[in-house]
Amino acid sequence: MSIHNLDKVFRPNSVAIIGASKKKGGIGLAVVNNLEKSGYKGKIFPVNPHYKIINGLPTYPSLSDIGQSIDLAVVATPIETAPSIIKECALVGIGGVIIISAGGKEVGTKGRELEEKIKEEAERKNIRVIGPNCLGIICTGTKLNVSFASHTPLPGNLAFISQSGAICTSILDLSLEERVGFSYLVSIGSMLDVDFGDLINYMGNDPEVSSIVLYIESLSNFRKFMSAARAVSRVKPIVALKSGRCPAGARAAASHTGAIAGEDAVYDAAFKRAGIVRLDTIEDLFDCAELMARQPRPSGPGLAIITNAGGPGVMATDALFLYGMEPVSLSQETMKKLDEILPTFWSRENPIDILGDAPPERYRQTVEVCISASEINALLIILTPQTMTDPTAVAASLIQLLKNKYSSFFAVWMGGVDVAKGRDILNRAGIPTYETPERAIRAFMYMYSYKHNLQLLQEIPSRLPHPLRFDQTGAYNIIENVLKQGNHLLTEVESKALLAAYGIPINQTEIASSPEEAVHLAQNIGYPVVMKIHSRDITHKSDAHGVQLNLHDEKDVKEAFQRIEANAHKYDPEAKLLGMTVQPMLKRPDYELIIGSKKDNDFGPVILFGMGGIMTEILKDQAIALPPLNRLLARRLIESTRVYKLLKGYRNRPPANLEIIEEILIRLSQLVTDFSEITELDINPLILFQDKAYAADARVLIKPSKIPSPLHLVISPYPNQYESTWTMRDGTDIFIRPIKPEDAQLLVDLFHSLSRESIYFRFFSPLRSLSHEMLVRFTQIDYYRDVALVAIDEASERERMLGVSRLMSDPDGKEAEFAVVVGDSWQGKGLGAKLLEHIISIAKERGIRHLWGLVLAANTTMLSLARQLGFTIKKVSSNEYRVSLEFLCME
Repeated sequence: MSIHNLDKVFRPNSVAIIGASKKKGGIGLAVVNNLEKSGYKGKIFPVNPHYKIINGLPTYPSLSDIGQSIDLAVVATPIETAPSIIKECALVGIGGVIIISAGGKEVGTKGRELEEKIKEEAERKNIRVIGPNCLGIICTGTKLNVSFASHTPLPGNLAFISQSGAICTSILDLSLEERVGFSYLVSIGSMLDVDFGDLINYMGNDPEVSSIVLYIESLSNFRKFMSAARAVSRVKPIVALKSGRCPAGARAAASHTGAIAGEDAVYDAAFKRAGIVRLDTIEDLFDCAELMARQPRPSGPGLAIITNAGGPGVMATDALFLYGMEPVSLSQETMKKLDEILPTFWSRENPIDILGDAPPERYRQTVEVCISASEINALLIILTPQTMTDPTAVAASLIQLLKNKYSSFFAVWMGGVDVAKGRDILNRAGIPTYETPERAIRAFMYMYSYKHNLQLLQEIPSRLPHPLRFDQTGAYNIIENVLKQGNHLLTEVESKALLAAYGIPINQTEIASSPEEAVHLAQNIGYPVVMKIHSRDITHKSDAHGVQLNLHDEKDVKEAFQRIEANAHKYDPEAKLLGMTVQPMLKRPDYELIIGSKKDNDFGPVILFGMGGIMTEILKDQAIALPPLNRLLARRLIESTRVYKLLKGYRNRPPANLEIIEEILIRLSQLVTDFSEITELDINPLILFQDKAYAADARVLIKPSKIPSPLHLVISPYPNQYESTWTMRDGTDIFIRPIKPEDAQLLVDLFHSLSRESIYFRFFSPLRSLSHEMLVRFTQIDYYRDVALVAIDEASERERMLGVSRLMSDPDGKEAEFAVVVGDSWQGKGLGAKLLEHIISIAKERGIRHLWGLVLAANTTMLSLARQLGFTIKKVSSNEYRVSLEFLCME
């Protein structure tokens, strides 16, 4: 249900507390007290049949006895009562419920059954549920504290969402000491209904939220989570601490939340693809939260370090070096300005050591110079308590200077009692403080990583030099035939045939059932040859000594056949041998790589790339990514490995053709996208020789899948079902298809073909060009929630985009905005109507209930088209109309 009814939870006009009581130390009393103390302006209805009044508030025996409208109910009674309470909530029209009670799925089968009953009752009336087994929620914007936390946070722009109530209270306690404010503090517990994806969607649309911090033990709706995170992380930083990195940690998480954590490396890949910065420790979680809550993100990597002692400056530099970075080099202009204000013996480099006798004025002047330096993007100010230094006075001298400056500042006041007052002054002024240089650098790097990752996500991928073709029917037949035979492991020959159907190059591989047939095949292929065991029962041929190389003549081939046969029987007497494969002996390769895929239980197929051959297990140089891939994502995957340095060329090794590797990764990505039956796939080694590549060995494991393609992916792939052809009134054949990230230049060309009037009609502004950010937003869309169709004239000498129609859904998927633009030269030929008809059809298919768009009054052509297609037209201002189309609800 996504963000549906979440306003009833976070912005309620009235709250009922079921289980409210006068019992000291009880959760029911704590929730009532917190709600009153937080300054909540709405109505409060305690519910408990054993009391008449609690805290001076009239108390009701049941919800139905209240007789007034209620938005939110908080359940603080034993969880066994929750199903019947939800029924009563439905009867009185409550939209949101927070179940604090524990005893759900985390305790086992009985708890799971209870949660199912609660969920069933809630879904029946679209009631949103947070919990069970949670601390509650706090929303400072509405002065709502319906939790049993000991304190209410300071107001701010940071949203914190946690699966652990204990982590919530710990972060809250620290935040009060450091004076860090929150807009939301949400404990979501077992996520029976409302989950991380829902809250990211909701808070991503809230202007009072500038950044989001997550503490995750497990995820539920992975596709929704990825869609929400990918959308919101482009405009607001999301950082996450995911517990359960090691197997023991994962087991602990499962027992705590009743869910099994996924493989940690896959979470790394998923977070990276979603633009989420992953944290390592609770300390990092708070440090990063403090920096995000108080400071703008650094615009670049240029960090300057000001210190009154050499040692801490070196410590900061060393910490920066661990991330592959150094303090920024100071420009000649900056050096000159510093020379004018600093003693002769200052460090004359970054870190800027202003010496141990630095008074407040020297700190202030140095900071002033650094603020104005164009090469500096962020500033770390370090102070150590020394006899000649007044930590309090230095802090006081800086706060006015740093106030309202749009730069990243953070401070390290090292020490205890002597620096405590100065640190408090900085905290109250909104400047993040850290106890050590290392902690400060770590927090800075997390924030810089967000900025850097965002830039990577917003790069526009280049096109491959040729279109990719796939034999989906051929691949389907291979998979179906193997499954019909009751097998799951494809032979090497079947595996290579499957790869070949998707254009992945393979080496010639023939099957011989006897030594004589092997000789005949070897002669046809040409010596030298390789012989391998051909059996479904022996998957790792080398382990069974089932591979013989460099066979140069008839004698070698016959002896190899017999030797492999004997080795196989010795290795596994029960193994069924299907013969031997004979393949050409490839020349010594330039590189041996491994490329593959494995289906993760939570995130679906994952693509693997790394060093192959015998080095696979020894070096373990591998990186993973989630499909679908394009050229840019494939290149990023390659660059994530150590072997990438070799592939660029090293000493006597020639550089590899990276374009070929990218293409193979994209083809493999498409294969596992199209077939959810593929559970494991290995190409090892993928041999590179000069400008050619071969899958020298391949292994594919398949299983019947209950989830059809592409729903087994957590990131929606290119929806080729929306491809179609159409002929315009003038006879021009048009290919209508979803937009691709690689279409950026085509979109730019279309924009420049538009008249000023057409640009104004589409963008409501006299744009002169499309910015990079706009291009990324228009072309790199999330097909899970949005669709953009482009009309392509493929018959022309150069591919041209003639028009675009766009469908932009809200997070609930119930309402969507549309937009259409057609190049001036192709207007009046029915193209705009055709594109809009397609959008209407997709909206119906996706269950959209309300489709709307804004149209300028001067755009009479669009208004006329809207009337023809059945839109309702309503004037919303002197020069704007809202056109709407309602679809019948199919529920």
